[in-house]
Amino acid sequence: FTEGTSYSVSLSTLDQHTTQENTLFNPDVTSRLSIGVNQPLLAGFGFKPNKRFIYVARNNMATAHEVLRQQVITSIAQVENAYYDLAAYQLNVQVTAKALAAGQELLEQTKRQQEAGTLSQIDVVTAQSQVASNQRDLIAAQTNLQIQETTLKQLLSKKGSSKLDSAQIVLKDAMPEPSERDVPNGEFALKTALLNRPEIHEADNNLKNQDIAIGYTVNNMKPSLSVFGLFAGSGLSGNNATSTGGAIGSLTETFSEKYPEGAFGTAFSASIRNRSAQADAIRAQLERNQQEVSEQSTRNQIKLQVEQARVALIQGQQQVAAAHEATRLAQVSLDAEKIRLFNGLSTSYNVVLRERDLVTAQYAEVQALDTYSKSLVAMDQAMGTTLDRNNINLDEAVTGSVTAKPSIPYGPPGGNR
Repeated sequence: FTEGTSYSVSLSTLDQHTTQENTLFNPDVTSRLSIGVNQPLLAGFGFKPNKRFIYVARNNMATAHEVLRQQVITSIAQVENAYYDLAAYQLNVQVTAKALAAGQELLEQTKRQQEAGTLSQIDVVTAQSQVASNQRDLIAAQTNLQIQETTLKQLLSKKGSSKLDSAQIVLKDAMPEPSERDVPNGEFALKTALLNRPEIHEADNNLKNQDIAIGYTVNNMKPSLSVFGLFAGSGLSGNNATSTGGAIGSLTETFSEKYPEGAFGTAFSASIRNRSAQADAIRAQLERNQQEVSEQSTRNQIKLQVEQARVALIQGQQQVAAAHEATRLAQVSLDAEKIRLFNGLSTSYNVVLRERDLVTAQYAEVQALDTYSKSLVAMDQAMGTTLDRNNINLDEAVTGSVTAKPSIPYGPPGGNR
């Protein structure tokens, strides 16, 4: 029993035949029933030492649940990052396509002005060179987009298929724009992380298991003291000169308590100093101390990750704002240079330079948005709120049956962020 109580019940029957003379029965049947109970009072007494394996198994199940939760969070973060990379590559394709269209427009305008005698042939060659460069960049951007699309498909599907390979992923959600609400308070973020992160729960379960081991070793250091009781009954039957009998008669005497036996008492034993149990207790305590150090290290690492994620969000907001402004100014400069070219005050080369500056600024803008989007994902990971953010039920992830539709993690400005 879980209190340490143990009992035993035994029933035996023996049929004997002998060649000896002058025996009471031949053949004879001997039977015996015994019932014993033993209750420890010191070592081995109580629920903790006797249910320790059940407690450990429950903690291990909880740990396995947290390991699964960590794996699901990691998988979701990988998909989110891959999605935002795909969105960034898609924007890069749009940027290069617009740059190619602008270059072709510039080339046509330069040809007309060259025919009118206001520009030289070298200006046409410069515009043609820029168009060729834009075509090269567009091919590279489209290639990167296709590669990233394949990467996202592999993350989303367990099995590949020709239909999936030929399908095109259509993005419905743009990369989120920065919002002040995206950066949580430092104290709140750390508190949330320490409550939600799977690593903390795993460390707590390990400490619980070690506490169980310590309790067991401490219990084993106690002397052995127990009370016991025994009841037994015997029966004997067989054939003789005046009667016949067998197993039924012998068992009848046994269960009718014709020849009862009983005993009760206490048993005590102790080891002097008990070095083995003391060594086990000390080792268990040292292992717990090591786990406490490991847990504190985990807490420090989580604190660092939370702070790094906050810093990345703050810097990302500033980088996105600066990238937007740089793109706006580059567009203004390009428009002004085109006007100068139309009025004969500039050259195609200068316009090409301004177009390159605009494309560079647009690439940097896309990269800043991509980095900021990934910073949001990292912030959720650091706080352990990825599942809540995406409205994902872990139990549904275990069964593979999804009933609740996941939510968009980062909506547009003014929406549900």
